[in-house]
Amino acid sequence: MNKIRNYFRESYHELVYKVSWPTWQELQSSTMIVLIATLFVTALVWGMDAASNFVLAHYYEIFKK
Repeated sequence: MNKIRNYFRESYHELVYKVSWPTWQELQSSTMIVLIATLFVTALVWGMDAASNFVLAHYYEIFKK
C-alpha cells in the first residue's frame, strides 16, 4: 500500500512542479494546427473515396452490358 501512495505522491509532484504546461496562445495555435490537419486528411480520404467510387462504377458499367 505504501508503494501505491508513493507513486501517486510522486506523480502529483511531477505534474505540478516538473511538467511545462503550454500557454493559452500555444494551446490555441496547436489546436488550430490539429484542426487544419484533420480537415485536410478528411478531405483527402473523401476525395480518394469519391474517385474510387467513380472509377469502379464506370468499370462495373462496362462489364454489365
